[in-house]
Amino acid sequence: MRDNGYKNTAYALAELIDNAIQAGGRDVEVLCSEREEQLPQRVRRRIDQIGVIDNGSGMDATTLRMALQFGNGTRLDDRSGMGRFGMGLPNASISQCRRVDVWTWRSGITSAIHTYIDLDEVREGAANEVPQPVPSEPPAIWLRAAASPVGSSGTLVVWSDLDRCMWRTARTIIEHSGLLIGRMYRRFIHNGRAAIRLAAFLKRDPTDAYIDRLAEVNDPIYRMTPSSTPAPFTAESMFEPYGDDGEYRHAFTASGTKHEAVVRFTVASEQARRRSESGADAGTQPHGKHAARNVGVSVVRADREIELSQALVDPSEPRDRWWGIEIDFPPELDELFGVTNNKQSARTLSDMLDTPLETLLEPDQSPQQLYDELQEANDPRHDLIRFTEEIRKTLGLMRSQIQTQMKGQTRRRRHKGNSAEVRGTTATTSRKGEGHSGASDAGESLPAEQRVLDLEGGLEDAGVPAQQAHEEAAEAIQSGLKYRFAESDLDSAAFFSVTPRGGVIIITLNTRHPVHEHLIEVLEPDDHAGSAEDRLDNAREGLRLLLEAWARYEDEQPEGRLRDSAMDARSDWGRVARQFFSV
Repeated sequence: MRDNGYKNTAYALAELIDNAIQAGGRDVEVLCSEREEQLPQRVRRRIDQIGVIDNGSGMDATTLRMALQFGNGTRLDDRSGMGRFGMGLPNASISQCRRVDVWTWRSGITSAIHTYIDLDEVREGAANEVPQPVPSEPPAIWLRAAASPVGSSGTLVVWSDLDRCMWRTARTIIEHSGLLIGRMYRRFIHNGRAAIRLAAFLKRDPTDAYIDRLAEVNDPIYRMTPSSTPAPFTAESMFEPYGDDGEYRHAFTASGTKHEAVVRFTVASEQARRRSESGADAGTQPHGKHAARNVGVSVVRADREIELSQALVDPSEPRDRWWGIEIDFPPELDELFGVTNNKQSARTLSDMLDTPLETLLEPDQSPQQLYDELQEANDPRHDLIRFTEEIRKTLGLMRSQIQTQMKGQTRRRRHKGNSAEVRGTTATTSRKGEGHSGASDAGESLPAEQRVLDLEGGLEDAGVPAQQAHEEAAEAIQSGLKYRFAESDLDSAAFFSVTPRGGVIIITLNTRHPVHEHLIEVLEPDDHAGSAEDRLDNAREGLRLLLEAWARYEDEQPEGRLRDSAMDARSDWGRVARQFFSV
């Protein structure tokens, strides 16, 4: 029973915090007591005991004994909060230690009662059931270590003989647990329903905590403030809602009653993706490293995160740190979503997120036929498949936006004399001198301010963020550039589009087209300069010149059949290219 699925000590501690909050405790303290061990040339510290104390409602003798009995918890049928399965306290405890002691009181500390589980006694046959609770005040070491005054009611859980604790020192336990606890209980911390203290002290002096801090909000969709996110995003949101309101709601039926699950989608703000003044990529900055530790889909049940699912994460894609998805559902959907007894995952939900719709289809079966078949069979997966497919679809759009939105922000192009835009502008000027004209040329005679506004609007339409669009438009008009590149998820067979705005031709590269993945994207310069990077940069500039040549050709065609033919040729070329890249 000790191998009961707890991922590590931090997750096991979370079970005790669950119990404390469920019992109405606002102040919860995770206290790590260390002993000193004398080695030949130095003294080292090792974890000795872990205590969790709260100011919740406490328990009577019957409830206390039940709380330590496997599968006989106090909230087996209670769906009003985080608890329900009745296995948290004993299972979490023995997954980490050989002995767990519990003291609880309801009328002051002098009313405390105590019982325990000792695996050595169980193994030796000295105990086959949880001992009857007896009056006993908590050991003074824990009362002295606690920062909050002991309330009129509360509970203390102490783990001893920590033979299965993953980490050997209090510092390591707190470092690993702090981020996780801040994420799991972010809503309780954010709205003041819970304050969770993490402290470490030497056993010989419990009043002198050498680590003493409160768990901070760690929001994986980066909307809550203040939070543990490094500056400048401690006090401001690092991500923005994706779409109109950033939410998708779906009603599920469970036991004849409808219950709503809410999905929240976020993407990194422009500021979050900017390079530092020294040129460091956003991913290498402190806030980018913080985001890298929170990659995944946050599954939240009754305001408590039960899992940061990796079902939709691409391990080879570092940009996955820049999106956030949170699935929020009530306990009434536990069975449908497959919530495990230890509340560490929603297996059915994660499995469906990890299963593309096309893998569920029979040969020649359409998605609608599958939905109809499942609905006729009263298969609960009917709604869940629709739900997860909507999430997968939205994530695809978010990834496209992340891929395109910040390239100009993260790698500001310097339009040197040999850049594709400058060389293309020079070539166009020469062609105009030869008598060739294009539809965009008329826009060059407009007032500069009007040209900037027109070009800015065109760049925004192409998916360039507002501030970046304004800066690029102003630069293009001021520098007299004829071409501007953007990237967007285009609903077209062509791998780029051509749009004249403000006397400038906007070339929008289609991120949905395989040409972008297999040619354009691999030619983007790497963050580190070098001879190989120089060659790639030259190849990229050559490709841009090629596209500019086509764009100018199309721009010079007279309105009517020839212009339409050029546009058709571009689409036809894209269709053929799609086939070649799909081989």
